[in-house]
Amino acid sequence: MNKYELAVVVSAKIEDDERAQVIEKVKALVERFGGKISDVDEWGKKRLAYEIQKMKEAYYYFIHFESDAETPGEIEQRIRIMDNVVRYLCVRQEA
Repeated sequence: MNKYELAVVVSAKIEDDERAQVIEKVKALVERFGGKISDVDEWGKKRLAYEIQKMKEAYYYFIHFESDAETPGEIEQRIRIMDNVVRYLCVRQEA
């Protein structure tokens, strides 16, 4: 089992409950592919370094989890097509 950090940037144009649903879907994906979530860190609304889809701000979330090596690829394939996810990145953490 490896440790991973999944950064998800969610659109600021949606309501709070919709944003919570997006994060719940991402968490469900992690668990569906055998990941064990240890922490979800919500950074809140932050200014983007550059404009993306005519947005200057977005909400940042960091999900820490443990899983097999194949899981991040599976998760990224599905996050890529999710509405309201502006950017994402999954990186392996060194122990």
